[in-house]
Amino acid sequence: QVQLVESGGGVVQAGGSLRLSCAASGRTLRYAMGWFRQAQGKEREVVASINWSGSDTYYSGPVKGRFTISRDNTKNTVFLQMNSLKPEETAVYYCAARRDTGSSYLDYDYNYWGPGTQVTVSS
Repeated sequence: QVQLVESGGGVVQAGGSLRLSCAASGRTLRYAMGWFRQAQGKEREVVASINWSGSDTYYSGPVKGRFTISRDNTKNTVFLQMNSLKPEETAVYYCAARRDTGSSYLDYDYNYWGPGTQVTVSS
């Protein structure tokens, strides 16, 4: 079993930056990781994913060039650096772990989920 806990959410003005962290504990094997978000009244969507080694990343179209996913396997932590945030990116951001070394942008490929952290971007 793997436990995930996100941190770093909060309120930021449009154009600002936040850095989310996701700490994994438990049987943290060679897992790929992903970040997803869900705005109120909308479906959950992928933001970014990263494979076990960190050599392969994926970004959704809306965040490409502004967000960066990274990981520190020595600390079992995954990060999401978010720059130039927009009000429409207000959502609960979730970290997820996949029992596979390869990354995926599909939420059903992930086996473990954190409780989420709220990100609010004010205009």
